[in-house]
Amino acid sequence: MKMGIVGLPTTGKTTLFNLLTGQNIETSGFSTGKVEAHTGMARIPDERIDFLASQYHPKKTTYATVELVDVPGLVKGASTGKGVGNQFLDAVRKADALIHLVRVFDNPQVMHPEGSIDPLRDVETIAMELLFSDLGVIENRIGRIDAGKKITKEHQAEKAVLEKCQEALENGQLLHEMELDEEEQELLRNFGFLSEKPMMLVANIDESQLTSGDFPMKAALEEYCADHRLPLIVLSAQAEQEISQLEADERDMFMEELHIQEPGIHQVARTAYDLLGLISFLTAGEDEVRAWPIRRETIARRAAGKIHTDIEKGFIRAEVTAFADYREHPSMVKLKELGKVRLEGKEYVVQDGDIMNFRFNV
Repeated sequence: MKMGIVGLPTTGKTTLFNLLTGQNIETSGFSTGKVEAHTGMARIPDERIDFLASQYHPKKTTYATVELVDVPGLVKGASTGKGVGNQFLDAVRKADALIHLVRVFDNPQVMHPEGSIDPLRDVETIAMELLFSDLGVIENRIGRIDAGKKITKEHQAEKAVLEKCQEALENGQLLHEMELDEEEQELLRNFGFLSEKPMMLVANIDESQLTSGDFPMKAALEEYCADHRLPLIVLSAQAEQEISQLEADERDMFMEELHIQEPGIHQVARTAYDLLGLISFLTAGEDEVRAWPIRRETIARRAAGKIHTDIEKGFIRAEVTAFADYREHPSMVKLKELGKVRLEGKEYVVQDGDIMNFRFNV
C-alpha cells in the first residue's frame, strides 16, 4: 500500500516526507528542476506496541509501515502535461491514497509560485487538476464505447456509471465523495481515477501560528474539509524538523512551549494508515513485539499468512486476546483464567489490536 504526498511547489512536501521516513532528501530539489518522485517507508506510531514492549522487553520491536511517495510539485495545467504534469500524474496514479499538503506559512525567502498565500485557492488547484484528468479519461472512454460497432450490455452499464461520474465531476464533485454501490465501484476499478483516491488535507503552518492556534483562512479550510469529507491535520513541518533533532528532554520542553501534545507527523501517519484501509494485529514475545498491517475485514487464516505462508496453509486455530483486556491485565496466564483468551477459527474476522498466536500444523 502506497501513500502519495501532493501539493504545489514550496509547500514543504519534502520536509514532511523526510520527517515521516527519517530520510534527508534535499528540500530545494523540485524548485530547481528536479522532477523524480522520492520513495521511503513511514513508521506508524502505535502506543499498543510501546506498551507490549514495556512488558515483554523483546530483542526486537517492529512497528507497522507504509510506503510513502514524495510527488513532484504540481502547477496549473498538470492535467494536460504542463510543468512536471506527466510525472505528477504518473506518481499519483501509483498511490493508493493521498496526503495533500497545503502551504499556510509565509516566508519571504521562499516565494509561493502564485505570489501569495491562499490555502483554499491552492487546495482547489490540486482538486481541479485531479478532476480534469479524470474527466479526460471518462470522455475518451465514452467516445470509444459510442464509436464501437457493437455496444454490449456490459458497455451500456459501464457507460451509465461513467456518465454519472462525468456529471459529478462537471459539478465540481470529486469521485471519492460519490456514493457508489459495489457493482458501480467494480465497473470503475480498472480506471484508476485520481480523484477517487482517499485523501487527507495537511495545513503546514509556521511556529507563530502554531503557538497562537490560529492561521489565515482556518475556518474556510475547516469548512471545506467538512463539506468534502476530508480529514484535516495542522502542523508546522519546520518546527517538527527542529524538534526531531533535539535530545529527548529538550524535545519535551520545546513541545510544551509550542503547545504540542503530540507530533503532527504521528497524526499524519495514523490517518494515512486508516485512509489506506489498514488495521494491525499484534504478536508479542521475548524475541519480538510486532504490528502486522492487514486490510480491514481480513480473516484469521489470511492474517496468519502475513507471518508465513506455512502458517496459513497449516492453520488450525488462533488464540486471540483484545489489547484492551491485556492492558487491564498484562498477563496471559491471568487472562486465560478470566476467559479473555479466545480460540477462533479460520473465518474469524480479525479486529484492530487483536493480540494473536496461531496454532498450525505443517
